[in-house]
Amino acid sequence: MTAQPTRLERIGPETDALKDVSPFKPSLVRTVFRDVTPMHVSRSATWAAASVTRTVLTEIIDAARKAAAEEARKKLIPRDLLSAIDRNVELEVGGKWYDHSPTFKGLNGVMYDAEGVIVPPRKRSRSRRPSGVAGAHRFEAGVKQLLRNQGVTAVPAMVRDLDGIASVFLTDLARDAAMVVREGGVKRFGTVTLVTSDERDPSPSPSPSLKDSLGALSTRRGDARTIGRDDVLAATTIQLFGDIRQQALAEAHAATQSYSLTRLVAGPPAAGEIADPPPVREIDRQG
Repeated sequence: MTAQPTRLERIGPETDALKDVSPFKPSLVRTVFRDVTPMHVSRSATWAAASVTRTVLTEIIDAARKAAAEEARKKLIPRDLLSAIDRNVELEVGGKWYDHSPTFKGLNGVMYDAEGVIVPPRKRSRSRRPSGVAGAHRFEAGVKQLLRNQGVTAVPAMVRDLDGIASVFLTDLARDAAMVVREGGVKRFGTVTLVTSDERDPSPSPSPSLKDSLGALSTRRGDARTIGRDDVLAATTIQLFGDIRQQALAEAHAATQSYSLTRLVAGPPAAGEIADPPPVREIDRQG
């Protein structure tokens, strides 16, 4: 008998290797991107965006959990969210949600228009551009999974706040990734290090490989109609700063590498997404 050829097992985006990347499904991420841009989104860009969002929400929940633990609670309340952000300014993301949520009422300061008239919060948050506020409920399942992962629960108001922050953050990330594609790179790239006056040894700098990859994001090469992984990573450098930015970038790198390992035996792209563009070889710069 003729030996049957070995069949490769089909590994799609819902396999165990990729399922652990983020509780936010690729279909949800693609929907958010479609809300803000008509550009195509590659598979690796989808996973990178999901991973970055997971990292941010995980850190917020962890900080809120620690605040609740000080009062011997395992059920998070909105006050824990405020404590988390107050203790770590790096967690202050998804700002458009703050104007919508009762949790942040009275904490956002006063905004004036060009004539010196106070702008009411409701009017302040109105915009024709999608902000992610309306679609916040879509993130509830993922947020609850992250809460379970840390062994805590949350009151409905806290869940809504986490949903809203996740939705607004991912919407802003998608918008910035599209901007990176349009402008051909990050035009406001930089780093910020916060140190007190009595600290002699600031936080250690990123590893050379990660630092080099961040610098390379300032100039984009590739398909001008497709948002790729590096565009999402570049957008991450705009949205985040400090330790959480380094962590989000590192975890997104790891997530997309896991995706790449399964790519050869993966199925065809799902509806609404395209395969990743071929890698572009960088030309060594001599300065």
